[in-house]
Amino acid sequence: QLQASGGGLVQAGGSLKLSCAASESTFSDYATGWFRQAPGNEREFVALISWSSRSQYYADSVKGRFTISRDNAKNTVYLQMNSLKPEDTAVYYCARYWSARAWTTFGVASRPSNYAYWGQGTLVTVSS
Repeated sequence: QLQASGGGLVQAGGSLKLSCAASESTFSDYATGWFRQAPGNEREFVALISWSSRSQYYADSVKGRFTISRDNAKNTVYLQMNSLKPEDTAVYYCARYWSARAWTTFGVASRPSNYAYWGQGTLVTVSS
């Protein structure tokens, strides 16, 4: 089970840090991704971090502003979001990759179908 938290209302240019906490101890063996979905839009990839933290992938729209990290001792993945823009407004979901200790590419990591478990989502609203 994944629990996403940390969303809220922030002004443009502000920052938020999202957390994704897992209840299973094997969470540290899986890459974890963040996706987001704005009203009327499809769910889109935001970022992924490998199980070892050696690899991170970012969507072009957030590169340089968002940072994904993980603390495997706490079974938690984070998404630090800086320089937020109104277009970042969405429900943010964390998801566990389908395969343990797997190497992946950006193209594979960006597809929602490659994730086995999803958190409930946390709403981020950025006002202009």
